Amino acid sequence: MASPVTIRDVARRVGVSTATVSYVLNDSRPVAEKTRRRVLQAVEDLGYRPSVIARGLKAGESRIIGYSWRPGPPNQFNPIVERFILSVAEAAARHGYHALTFPYPEPSAELEVYRGIAYSGRVDGFVLPNTRYDDPRMHLLLEAGFPFVAFGRSNPDWDFPWVDVDGYDGVAQAMAHLLELGHRRIACLGWCETEPVGEDRLAAYRHAMASAGLSVEPEWIARIENDHDQAYQAARAWVQAPPDQRPTAVVALSDLMAIGVMNAAADAGLSVGHDLAIAGFDDAPVAALLRPALTSVRQPIWEVAEHVLAILVELLHGETRSPHQVLLKPQLIVRDSTALSATSVAPVPQHTVLKDA
Repeated sequence: MASPVTIRDVARRVGVSTATVSYVLNDSRPVAEKTRRRVLQAVEDLGYRPSVIARGLKAGESRIIGYSWRPGPPNQFNPIVERFILSVAEAAARHGYHALTFPYPEPSAELEVYRGIAYSGRVDGFVLPNTRYDDPRMHLLLEAGFPFVAFGRSNPDWDFPWVDVDGYDGVAQAMAHLLELGHRRIACLGWCETEPVGEDRLAAYRHAMASAGLSVEPEWIARIENDHDQAYQAARAWVQAPPDQRPTAVVALSDLMAIGVMNAAADAGLSVGHDLAIAGFDDAPVAALLRPALTSVRQPIWEVAEHVLAILVELLHGETRSPHQVLLKPQLIVRDSTALSATSVAPVPQHTVLKDA
């Protein structure tokens, strides 16, 4: 990555002192209007973004943490985002900070939103959710030297602070549960290739099948968006196949997708939990309210937020935390959607999973 533009570069471009540039950016002392405009133009031309670490505590803090999210369609839900926003706000308050949440309407506007908020000095750092490969937000903030901690991982060769839930381990738990029940024809409803989280979870599915000596039919893996209707359509091909050819179980990489599979199975006249076992991921509050209740992998969202804020606050105070990358374990919650079926050969050892009452 290229070296970030510094305040000295701005001062040199305008022909003023770094103190004058600082006065303009922080609005801390009067500066001639003509000079102020020239400084702001140079900031824009050079792409300079002030670093909170560089400013340090001497320049004061906003005591505000920025968090953005992309609003989903009205017919979808994302309980993990909602739970995480609340957890971040509460964790920030315990550290003496407030959370500034801001949506961005279109992906094309994403970087401008981050630039504008970082440049304005309204936040001391960011919490980045919904990470992806080659994440442009990370690239921007790393180059600018602006503090952030991500909920999720990105490119393996990028060094940045993150906290994540071990999705590989979560799917491995779900697969072990289904295999112990006797299922051998297990399908997987996965996410698109741009999502590192989805790739990690899909790898666990493939590894579990291979370790059990089971082949994976190409049509047993569907790659879709995290969308109920797409999940429903993908599952139709499975549930409409002849009984001796269709999967007897499905692992969905989110609860929303699992619900799509449940509805497709019900519409095909299949009994969820008996004819088709279904496991989801996230353990959304609605999972326990479905009929049958959905087996799902529970993410420790509260713990994620605690680690994220602890790391970020230490960064803001110029401290070094070890480790600055934390991977947390999820927990499989077993419910009726994976009840013992006609294909089952053995019960699930109760010490390996948590049975939801």
